[in-house]
Amino acid sequence: MTPDLVTALRPLLTAEASAEAHAAGADAGDLEQAVWLRLLERLDSEGPPLDPQEWLRRAVRAEARRTRLTGRSERPYAVEPADDADAGPEQLALAAARGRALRAAVRRLPGRCPRLMEALLSPEDLTYREIAGELGISQGSLGPERSRCLGCLRRLLTPEVAAH
Repeated sequence: MTPDLVTALRPLLTAEASAEAHAAGADAGDLEQAVWLRLLERLDSEGPPLDPQEWLRRAVRAEARRTRLTGRSERPYAVEPADDADAGPEQLALAAARGRALRAAVRRLPGRCPRLMEALLSPEDLTYREIAGELGISQGSLGPERSRCLGCLRRLLTPEVAAH
């Protein structure tokens, strides 16, 4: 991505993401990150858009729409998932394979995401305060950072899940 394009689009992206985030039930930073990723993918496959500002506005709206739709379809478990204590060898092998796939995907995440996700997945069940101290970041930034990392992880795992 050319530095000039980033410099030119950053204020517009910040404004557009801030405007769309509340209605989408998303964090503006998450929308920004998703649009930067889309732009990188586009630059790699098709080159820069003819009208970058218009492309950016459409991309922000599309990401906000995707976030709204995803939020509607995601539901928390009504009860805790079943205990694996009585699982047979096949279930244990499948669970171990899923765990390895998840950890491999976590290692492919950008920036601080691998360390943050490893801390969140730790069997020690660390608190946000402990994780923030371990990573050297503020406790208040953990939630937004976690959301961005989970979004990246979701995008990484979607093709793998769909293939199965």
